[in-house]
Amino acid sequence: MLIDNHNRNINYVRLAVTDRCNLRCFYCMPEEGIKYVKRDELLSYEEMLRMMTILSENGIEKVRITGGEPFLRKGMFEFLEQLTAIDGLKQVHITTNGTLTKGKVSRLKEMGISSMNLSLDSIDKQRFFDITRRDEFETVMDTLDELLEVGMPTKINCVVMEGQNTEDILPMVALAKDKPISVRFIEEMPFNGTGDHPETLVWTSAKTKEFIQNAHPGLKKIVDEKNSTSANYIIPGFKGSVGFIAAYSRLFCGTCNRIRITPQGMMKTCLYDDGVFNVRDIMRNGATDQEVLLAIQSAIGSRAKDGFEAEQNRNNRFVSESMATIGG
Repeated sequence: MLIDNHNRNINYVRLAVTDRCNLRCFYCMPEEGIKYVKRDELLSYEEMLRMMTILSENGIEKVRITGGEPFLRKGMFEFLEQLTAIDGLKQVHITTNGTLTKGKVSRLKEMGISSMNLSLDSIDKQRFFDITRRDEFETVMDTLDELLEVGMPTKINCVVMEGQNTEDILPMVALAKDKPISVRFIEEMPFNGTGDHPETLVWTSAKTKEFIQNAHPGLKKIVDEKNSTSANYIIPGFKGSVGFIAAYSRLFCGTCNRIRITPQGMMKTCLYDDGVFNVRDIMRNGATDQEVLLAIQSAIGSRAKDGFEAEQNRNNRFVSESMATIGG
């Protein structure tokens, strides 16, 4: 098992397979001037499979594939088939924007993908375009329908943004009335690739919850899964649930059980740190599996207590990364 210096069991990896995305959500990346990672600087599929095999042999049971948009990377389906076959890896989840998976969800279900998180910040076509800068709304909604048709466990991730999509909060909640999905509202974070972000957050998880509760007084807390990043609720008569992720307020750090690997192999023990060491580099320099494991154990053994400490310890205190480069 991988235990950090705060006695937290690390059994979950968020693995970003690409920094590229076919949408341009303003809260995640700038519209132009993006410097993508060169192909030979990305972790290869072989390197990712080797790393995940080492980790699965030492207590990692769950992996979430993220990006960028994961399905922009060629060979993703073949990689996922190999990933789901790794002994000890009990859960493989994917976060996607849903623009490239239409017509392919059944294949994902058949290979053993545990669940899909669909990034969707508006169910109004014009606001969707304003946020993403792309006309893909219908495709994403078709993908959502397909996920439900094949019985894929599905969560919707909605970033709440002042002056952008707060009109969508209650319509998004309404999606869970007749659909067995979890609609999660996420606090906006500073990782937009520009370094330009407000110092205070208007729509905290607490405010979003209060807003929904005013419309749905029956909103009721349910027991969260262990290490859950979301505080989850049900509404009487609804098939689905509602969740709140305090990603900016960082209320869930005390039970954090995850590490992150960026597309170029940088290991992050916290979303808010600026990287601990590069797994890709030590593997390409000839490290044995045991040496790779020791490096990971060392990083986990000197982990920040929470996201605030991690941010304090950054070499570059100015947060300017794009969420796409660190695995959303």
